[in-house]
Amino acid sequence: MSTAESKQKIDHFRAYLINMEKADATIAKYIRELQQLFDFTKEECISKELLSKYREKLKGEYLPQTVNGKLNAVNAYLHSIGRSDLTIRLLRVQHTCFINENRELSEKDYRKLLQAALKIKDERMYYLMLTLAGTGIRISELRYITKEAVETGRAEISMKGKNRVVMLSSKLKKKLLKYSDKNSILSGPVFVTRTGRPMDRSNICHEMKRVCKEADVDAHKVFPHNFRHLFARVFYKVEKNISHLADILGHSSIETTRIYLMSSTREYENALDKMQLII
Repeated sequence: MSTAESKQKIDHFRAYLINMEKADATIAKYIRELQQLFDFTKEECISKELLSKYREKLKGEYLPQTVNGKLNAVNAYLHSIGRSDLTIRLLRVQHTCFINENRELSEKDYRKLLQAALKIKDERMYYLMLTLAGTGIRISELRYITKEAVETGRAEISMKGKNRVVMLSSKLKKKLLKYSDKNSILSGPVFVTRTGRPMDRSNICHEMKRVCKEADVDAHKVFPHNFRHLFARVFYKVEKNISHLADILGHSSIETTRIYLMSSTREYENALDKMQLII
């Protein structure tokens, strides 16, 4: 496949993903995976046999979850070119029952991050972390937290053909009104860069790393999606209603929500001790 042909196919795939309203980070990842597939297939036409060989190659180089992520991108490409008949089966993965405590953001970590943000006078990150943990929104949905949404106490999110309303607590609403008024944000997204553009994943993650260093919190725990997990775990502790939580998070399947609620091994051990069956 010539460079020109490869670029044309990648551009078509990018347009398809944009039309499907995929997040920018997802689009970038899928494009990288497609390029990796093209590097493997070279001049050969894509076939079921060739894709099976590609899967076997990936199995020898990556963890099963990583392989499935790459195959998901390949399958999305096949759908985009009308070749769903070639989609490749994912690897079967035994799901763990417990979270990795070294990767999960705790309530204690969260409070340390908030204190650190205030200490280094990073008000924007302080209020942004409050918003992520207080609403459970995805980072791609942050642009829906507008001055208008703050004033009404509800953000109407519309992505990937799905619509839902995210409520802002009275405390969060009050804090965000104070922040937006102080920064002369009269309308549109509350969290913007110095040039007035909505903040994106890259500049948010970079700023978070700076705060976690000041807070002495493991940087591996500090990324936007972990605040969503924190919201889910704390909300479930209060309400114990997984169906309601799934609706709030915008999950189409409760099974996805269950992943957010996995216990730590420490919590599991405490539960076993409380059972007092070993005498």
